[in-house]
Amino acid sequence: MSRAEAGSASLYHRVVVCLLFAILVLPLVGTFVYSIASSWSATILPAGFTVKWYVQLWGDPRFLAAFGQSLLVCVGALILSVVLILPLLFVVHYHFPKLDALMNILILLPFAVPPVVSSVGLLQLYGSGPLAMVGTPWILIGCYFTVALPFMYRAITNNLQAINLRDLMDASQLLGASTWQAAILVVLPNLRKGLMVALLLSFSFLFGEFVFANILVGTRYETLQVYLNNMRNTSGHFTSAIVISYFFFVLVLTWAANILNKDKSQ
Repeated sequence: MSRAEAGSASLYHRVVVCLLFAILVLPLVGTFVYSIASSWSATILPAGFTVKWYVQLWGDPRFLAAFGQSLLVCVGALILSVVLILPLLFVVHYHFPKLDALMNILILLPFAVPPVVSSVGLLQLYGSGPLAMVGTPWILIGCYFTVALPFMYRAITNNLQAINLRDLMDASQLLGASTWQAAILVVLPNLRKGLMVALLLSFSFLFGEFVFANILVGTRYETLQVYLNNMRNTSGHFTSAIVISYFFFVLVLTWAANILNKDKSQ
């Protein structure tokens, strides 16, 4: 390929990437502009700009409570996922590698049943009796745990395959480490990036989950998405401020995780 052809191909690729980026960003930019507009109805541009919607939003105790409750159930579900999934994956990949194919099928079962159908079944099981958990954060943590499983399993499995687990364990044991010492001191640090990706993917998905939260707990334990749904009949500027606040929080969290996940040598 000549230099001119290479330059044309590079320009074409940049144009395509820029167009795709613009398509993805424009709705978010429009929502942000609407969230800071004092009035925007029959004109191309807003009549003025204000931050009163954000002041009103972040001064609302109900919003702050919903935000904190969303964080609580998401973090609780992710901690439960890590505590259960990491040992399971270690045992499967190190001692029973042939079970990986079966695990890949089982781990996708939560996606085989629609959330609405699952919610109806959970309402029947946990709506009454000794395990009555409907309307409490505990049922949400359990549901979010099953939703996060495929993301956690797939990301960590890919990382385990990339680091060549068996060779790492054998080398550590030759140097005198026990199985648990090798797992905690050698394997776990090498899983940092895969674990971080799994946590970010799972958190972004769970933080925006609506169906389980709305059906199983509703306003009895109001999460951020339930709050947004309940406030949909208020000012559109106010609801736009909620959406932008949600995206901004996820963006800052992702940025912070990327900074913390960088190698110390960089």
